[in-house]
Amino acid sequence: MSIVALKKISLCGLLREKQTILTELQRLGCLHLLPLRPPPAEVEKLAAPRAEAAYKALRFLNGVAQKRRQVMRDPDFDVDRRVAEVLEVQQQLRDSSDRRDFLKQRIAAIEPWGDIDFPPGEALAGYRLWFYVLPLGRLRALQRVQLPWQIVRRDHRVAYVVVIARQEPRGDLLPVPRTHVGALPLGELQAQLDEVEVELEELVARRQALTRYIYLLSLNLARADNRASLNYAAQQTRDGDSIVAVQGWVPVPALPAVRAYAEQAQLACLIEEPGPEDTPPTLIEQPEPMNAGVDLTLFYQVPNYRSWDPTRLLFASFSVFFAMILADAGYGALLLLGLLAYWRRLGRSRRGRAYRLLAASMFGCTLAYGAMVGSYFGLSPPPGSLLAGLHVLNVDDFDTMMKLSIIVGVLHIGFANIMMAYIHRRRLLALSKLGWIGVIGGALLLWLSGAAVPGTAPAAAPAGSLGSAAMALMAGGLLAIVLFSSERPLQRRSDYLWRLAEGVFNLRSLLNAFGDVLSYMRLFALGLASASLAMTFNDLARDAAAALPGVGLLAALLILGIGHLLNLALALISGVVHGLRLNFIEFYNWGLPEEGKPFQKFARKEVKP
Repeated sequence: MSIVALKKISLCGLLREKQTILTELQRLGCLHLLPLRPPPAEVEKLAAPRAEAAYKALRFLNGVAQKRRQVMRDPDFDVDRRVAEVLEVQQQLRDSSDRRDFLKQRIAAIEPWGDIDFPPGEALAGYRLWFYVLPLGRLRALQRVQLPWQIVRRDHRVAYVVVIARQEPRGDLLPVPRTHVGALPLGELQAQLDEVEVELEELVARRQALTRYIYLLSLNLARADNRASLNYAAQQTRDGDSIVAVQGWVPVPALPAVRAYAEQAQLACLIEEPGPEDTPPTLIEQPEPMNAGVDLTLFYQVPNYRSWDPTRLLFASFSVFFAMILADAGYGALLLLGLLAYWRRLGRSRRGRAYRLLAASMFGCTLAYGAMVGSYFGLSPPPGSLLAGLHVLNVDDFDTMMKLSIIVGVLHIGFANIMMAYIHRRRLLALSKLGWIGVIGGALLLWLSGAAVPGTAPAAAPAGSLGSAAMALMAGGLLAIVLFSSERPLQRRSDYLWRLAEGVFNLRSLLNAFGDVLSYMRLFALGLASASLAMTFNDLARDAAAALPGVGLLAALLILGIGHLLNLALALISGVVHGLRLNFIEFYNWGLPEEGKPFQKFARKEVKP
């Protein structure tokens, strides 16, 4: 399964049956409609705010962990009233939460002062109380204050000072800002906080009660979307005096169903192959477990219809790159245990099943590669053990790890050029793609021939013959790029020179090619950083345990826990970001340079109870 072959289909029927034809095509759900006239700028403009509010309400209700039993039928269900009710509860929850946070903040600010009962304004003859929290080291600043003041309380860090004045004192009266305690006593604030907490509990209960209408809301939204989709399709048909024409792209496996409907409805049907001037959309189909790989493929750009499907390669290469960046079997085992703990929960949905397979591939590769480099939470296995036998790479061996990263880059970019050569196999352009493989592969062999000769095994090729073969491979590749990378038509004698000049001009990508290959060294650099951080935290914990007997053990455990958790978090971010980057920037640049457009099915949206 890969990029699905499409056919262009044109259907003609009676104009009076237009709505029926579109409804049936929407039910079939296999057409990507082509506009036969300019589509309207806006469709169902008045319904958009209503749909947006309904989706907002639905997202709010779906956020509840424990939902009520769904109401499946309600003849009196008023979607607008329910949406308004849900959004009202949402706003009240937000307001009450803000009020609770404000009260907690105000209570925390006034609590050190005690339960202050402010006298009425006339009792102080127009004077007011102004509150300051002054560090003990700055108490000398009170000597410069001309206004009446009093320290009402102090602790080991600060003093609580009250200043009496008619107007708010200047901002530079004391070296600290004024504390806002409000006009309400502590007891009143705590009473209000209790009321808000009760109100929040009631709103949470109302929200949970409203979850029983999720199915009905989804059903009404689906019907509204179906109507909007149908109306939009009606604006893309060609309408004559009595004939209506509909055109679109259909996957080849779905052709029998469309053809059967056309015969049953007595519609004229024309099926055509995509022409050179056509730009069909891209529909990628993979088995359900590979849906996460499809999401990876479409995350950056949609492959062109006439290109190839990189789903399985991205699935594998992303897992390998992730593993090389984490470079620790202990982290891989920890992530696998976490995945196993949520395995059943993730299996409840199609997307969850797909992504748990991708996660299993990533974490499994991490465990395997970590065993190969002999790192288990930054520790090496004891010599002579079973795990030591799996230790075949040394992350501190810069020369070997650098070679490994470069070889991975050459293979990755080389495979991209192989696929492009296959796509263009009936054109001379394919030879230029093979030429790039020769240039990059020859450069790798030339580098290895100069770096690997001393101390090589007897079976290794001599440096001279390997270097000569590499130079010949590079020369042949350069010649293929110059001669076959241009497809200018040869109609005049000058076209031969222009084609040659364009081929020479394409050699400007040499720097890009070697830069892209060197970019894979980030796999080695990030893997080394992750391993080094793990070993550093281990050393710190070991030193702490040795320096402070007893208490040092607790300190060592804290260092190990916090340090490895931080290192794992950084490695996860690096593994995802740079794993995606190497696939979407370096690989796509060579293997999928042309972008396509996604296949959008004209289909009904169904809601399952």
